[in-house]
Amino acid sequence: MFKIIDKEHFSEKVVKLVVEAPMIARSRKPGHFVIVRTGEGGERIPLTIADADIEKGTITLVIQAVGVSTKKICALEPGECLTDVVGPLGQATHIANVGTVVCCGGGVGVAPLLPIIKAMKQAGNRVITVLAARTKDLIILEDQVRPFSDEVIIMTDDGSYGQKGLVTNGVEEVIRREKVDQVVTIGPAIMMKFVALLTKKYDIPTMCSLNTIMVDGTGMCGACRVSVDGKTKFVCIDGPEFDAHKVDFDEMMMRLRSYN
Repeated sequence: MFKIIDKEHFSEKVVKLVVEAPMIARSRKPGHFVIVRTGEGGERIPLTIADADIEKGTITLVIQAVGVSTKKICALEPGECLTDVVGPLGQATHIANVGTVVCCGGGVGVAPLLPIIKAMKQAGNRVITVLAARTKDLIILEDQVRPFSDEVIIMTDDGSYGQKGLVTNGVEEVIRREKVDQVVTIGPAIMMKFVALLTKKYDIPTMCSLNTIMVDGTGMCGACRVSVDGKTKFVCIDGPEFDAHKVDFDEMMMRLRSYN
């Protein structure tokens, strides 16, 4: 059992949980995720590790209440426990000093983006972070990304905070004014698709982190398969990060609608 140490509501449906998991905290790297289960008959939910504290032996998870299982997880309180937390899983992010990196996140995609922002900055990069959401209330982790960002740009669909517009507007604003060496994008599939189309136009290397349907997390079930450069890849073991210019986002989005 994995005890919940702390809980914070980012919005009505988005919750941050700090969970006691010392072994995972010690071995986790940016890009890694865990499979979480609550209750003996609970569904297996993949969640990226947003942060970790080795000294306290904790990991931080950000969960959006969407279905029955995520609502159960979000309803847990400090002192209660998650039944299973398995990980770290997946491939760690490749971190290097490349120059100027634009990290753009949409909605809860900012949670897995946070450790990448930290690592990119610690590697000596100039980091520009673009946070996007439909409205001000859905912007999360702004205070956490600012210490590791040379600049933070906020984009909201309704203009209630920051600039009015989409994440691509914020990214292109940066591209037009200075040389960008790499872009990292994490968020809804449709958002990542259009970021990839934009950066391909400017020939900027772009990495995305995919949020496919996942069951076992070990490559056996095949539920998370995606087409990358015309080849079948499994997000759980080959990813979750891929070259965004090579991902077939249309096929991925079609598969994400399987359970609608």
